[in-house]
Amino acid sequence: MYGRKGYQLIKDFATREKGQLKPFNRKLFDETIEECDQNHHLIQSLIRKMQQEGLDVQNNRNADHYGALIHHLSLIRNKRCLMAYVYNRAEIVRDLAWRVGLELLDLPSEIQEKLTTLEKEYFKNHSVALKSYMGKVGIELNVDMVPPKDPYIKVRILDDIDEGIVLSDKATNFARHSMHFLKRTDAEPYIARGQMEELTG
Repeated sequence: MYGRKGYQLIKDFATREKGQLKPFNRKLFDETIEECDQNHHLIQSLIRKMQQEGLDVQNNRNADHYGALIHHLSLIRNKRCLMAYVYNRAEIVRDLAWRVGLELLDLPSEIQEKLTTLEKEYFKNHSVALKSYMGKVGIELNVDMVPPKDPYIKVRILDDIDEGIVLSDKATNFARHSMHFLKRTDAEPYIARGQMEELTG
């Protein structure tokens, strides 16, 4: 009561590492909505009580008025906490499209498991919008988030990758732990998925 569940929900979100996603806390989310419903019903009952006593609800300043005000403020606070929770999760989902890739299947399975059905749908819709825009302007915006010093990079293969992948300028077989000199734009999707690592120095 009095906004505690909303506070707990935001506190739960804040305990994650920056940029990381925890599983959606459905139990606490639903409890916060239930607390909103309780506040709403209490506001309505206090207003009805004042009306039955023949008091002016707008101008009367008795205990029932202040009780309704407290419940109203608690309701608003919980609503803001719910919106902040959903918005901040959506922000991380949008960021995943930029950092990891525009396909839901590009996301590692441990991330996919943490997304709700609606968040997966949001990710798909955001990716479609990005692809459409990039197609119109003719630039891949989610490659090279930091301007590169060299268009080619040296990479090591960390995980098995299907053989015979055709990159922009050559066909290559990637054996595990082998090293290659590739175009940054070709390597970025594999680096984001954890199948390659960039070798520096």
